[in-house]
Amino acid sequence: MRFDRSQDGRGRESYHHGNLREELLETALRMIAERGPAGFAFAELARAAGVSPAAPYRHFADRGALLAELALRGYERFADVLEAAWNGGKPDPLTAFEACGRAYLAFARADPASYAVMFESEISTDLDPALRQAAERAFGVLRQAAEAVCAGVTTNRPPALMVALHIWALAHGITSLFIGHSGQPGRRLPMSPEDLLEAGVLIYLQALGLGMPSRERP
Repeated sequence: MRFDRSQDGRGRESYHHGNLREELLETALRMIAERGPAGFAFAELARAAGVSPAAPYRHFADRGALLAELALRGYERFADVLEAAWNGGKPDPLTAFEACGRAYLAFARADPASYAVMFESEISTDLDPALRQAAERAFGVLRQAAEAVCAGVTTNRPPALMVALHIWALAHGITSLFIGHSGQPGRRLPMSPEDLLEAGVLIYLQALGLGMPSRERP
């Protein structure tokens, strides 16, 4: 195991695991989970990781670059989760579309820190081509699902892109209000966030003239 050695700013040397980059990212995620993306300074991150204030700059140009890396990784995992839930539209587009909604909430619940960096930080996806591509891949799953669901309805409906944006907004709103993030619990509901999203999607799709998914509902 390799260890790096650096000055801690007080004339003493501190030792840390050789993979400082990953350690900083993991430490940042823990701090974000407690305080949100804006809840820590770069120097504070260095202290929490047990390294000198200058050490993080060997791996990230600044705090924004670190957040961008966290957002990139988050979007990549998010896209993977959505693609697995969509599963090529199987067993049918409506059922698979519902699965995407549940997967959306499950990701936010399982990794609230990454979700917060992706959607609540000052990082713009337009500043980094790789980050933009990852974000577009994630949304692309929702758009593909919307296009498949809307394929049988040619009149009296918005474009598939708008349908995808509507469902995204619904899922994000429910996530922000009722899942909780950055150490803050979500607001209480008389039903689960999943049931709320499912009902909202059902009402929306029925308004477009689409039938009920194959799974029976009360």
